[in-house]
Amino acid sequence: MVVLTHSPEETEALGERLAEQLRPGDVVAYYGDLGAGKTAFTRGLARGLGIAEPVTSPTYTLVNEYLSGRMPLFHFDMYRLGSSEELFDIGWEDYLARGGVCAVEWSENVADALTGAISVSIRRLGDTDREITLEGGDRHADLSL
Repeated sequence: MVVLTHSPEETEALGERLAEQLRPGDVVAYYGDLGAGKTAFTRGLARGLGIAEPVTSPTYTLVNEYLSGRMPLFHFDMYRLGSSEELFDIGWEDYLARGGVCAVEWSENVADALTGAISVSIRRLGDTDREITLEGGDRHADLSL
């Protein structure tokens, strides 16, 4: 599924609509350049999960945890990881087992550990326009947003 958005608010709204379909243990794998809108999409995911606190990029912390919604959201930034082995070293399996949603920026760095993830590719078309491609994952073969 390909969706065009024309503002950060529209990108967030798409994330919010996806969140309505998510279940505990789902992984959302982001692909896109710096500034593409991955964190904006995650703000929408958080809102759709009922999370009230502000969502920020986990660039310097590797993972931000948001626990106030209908299920937890774990927002990862894998930019500085060199392999999926490093992902497992930071407790990836523990996060998967906690019954939340894992949203992973820079997924290409750990792609072999994200089988079955919902893929969200974000491509900049201009200052605010984005082309966002969503592909199903194991349980979401047909994303009907």
